[in-house]
Amino acid sequence: MKVLFTICGRAGSKGVKNKNLLDFCGVPLVYYSLAAIWLWRERYGKTREILSDVVLNTDSRELISLVERQSLVLTDVLDREEDLGGDAVPKAAVIRDCLVRMEKGKGYPYDLVVDLDITSPLRTCEDVNRVIERKLQRSDVDVVYSVTPSRRNPYFNMVREEGGFFVKAIASAFTARQQAPTFYDMNASIYAYSQEALRRKEVNTFFNSQADAVIMRDTAVLDIDSVEDFELMQVVAAHLFARDKKLKEVYEAAKGIKDSRPKGLSE
Repeated sequence: MKVLFTICGRAGSKGVKNKNLLDFCGVPLVYYSLAAIWLWRERYGKTREILSDVVLNTDSRELISLVERQSLVLTDVLDREEDLGGDAVPKAAVIRDCLVRMEKGKGYPYDLVVDLDITSPLRTCEDVNRVIERKLQRSDVDVVYSVTPSRRNPYFNMVREEGGFFVKAIASAFTARQQAPTFYDMNASIYAYSQEALRRKEVNTFFNSQADAVIMRDTAVLDIDSVEDFELMQVVAAHLFARDKKLKEVYEAAKGIKDSRPKGLSE
């Protein structure tokens, strides 16, 4: 089996300036994604003799420099096409581009495409493997992605404005959250795509059908969309790194990636 790991990051950001280039607990954010891949390869990829490649798709020269500054995880680099650079472009379109161009460059097809988001560093090697295993078990789904239990419920404690009033997001007579249907938050961390679905499915509505999910630990902050998110997530991460062995090993691996350097390359 052949797996393509994708890491995608645009230059700049509206919420947090250059967030894909930030240091998180003293380590560049992108190294956490590389660390999770490295750990998965060592623990699961080798035992199952799975061939895997890693590709970075970006229009940021600084991000390319960060990835090329380490030698632990060999990573191919694709310069992002100009028409895929806007902030309204669905990420599935970029991942499809990775699949098509990498297969053309490598000369062989991939069976699975796994995307790890740069700005969701609080994942374990086991989280990655659970998503991959679920997708391998579910040939009937187009994608398996990670979620966390939602803290709010549109039937119970979420509201919207309508006609000058605030009303429940979805009208209901539920008096306890436990009575309402269960909802989950997509935590933008791990996605395992069917390569066939990536080629044929409409990217704008990719997640509206034929999807499955794996529940991850709720770490309070789902994604880095503001300076406050970034600051709070580091506080949470420091706490978790000190108490959770699985998250700590990703942190330690990320520090190892930071310390690695290709021969002849100085700081």
